[in-house]
Amino acid sequence: MKHIQKSIHWSIWIAVITLVLAAIFSVISTFILSGVTWAIGTIIVFMIVVIGVFFDTIGVAATAADEKPFHAMASERLKGAKQAVQITRNADRFANFCNDVIGDISGIISGTASAYVVLQIAMRIGYGDTSVQYLAISVLFTSVVAALTVGGKAIGKTLAIHYSTPIIFQVGRLLYLLEVRLKIKVFSTNNGKKKKDKLTRK
Repeated sequence: MKHIQKSIHWSIWIAVITLVLAAIFSVISTFILSGVTWAIGTIIVFMIVVIGVFFDTIGVAATAADEKPFHAMASERLKGAKQAVQITRNADRFANFCNDVIGDISGIISGTASAYVVLQIAMRIGYGDTSVQYLAISVLFTSVVAALTVGGKAIGKTLAIHYSTPIIFQVGRLLYLLEVRLKIKVFSTNNGKKKKDKLTRK
């Protein structure tokens, strides 16, 4: 029962976070795209695609990584090793955030941005005489974006599976910098402490 309640709480929390982030990213992307040329807009679209592929790769790496190597790194007091351990222990939620939240938001925004770029290109070449040109541009551009997204994620998943340890360690180092310099703590260590307490009681 507790497991179900936690799952429901997590689902509600992640839905709220998705709503907020989607709104923020949409406003930012609309603001950046407004008034730019189709060439700059195309670059922005590809950057959004890269962000989606990047986070998808990290999410897969989190689920594929083994916790043991990071314990060895933590014993050597390597910066970011403890954070990497927390990532692997919370791999399901971490992957959910990276793959579903950031990944899906990137996909939606890249689609919206693609429509804007297609419109700019069509206006540039003049599609007033026929809608066939607009349709051709739309199909071609969206197909290229979709191919880059799917192909990029396929490559990212391969890299994530084979190099999960170094990838998650680098992410752990980034989280370490966030905790030390910006005082932003992504994971709490309460769960780990509770598990230790239970073991000592037994």
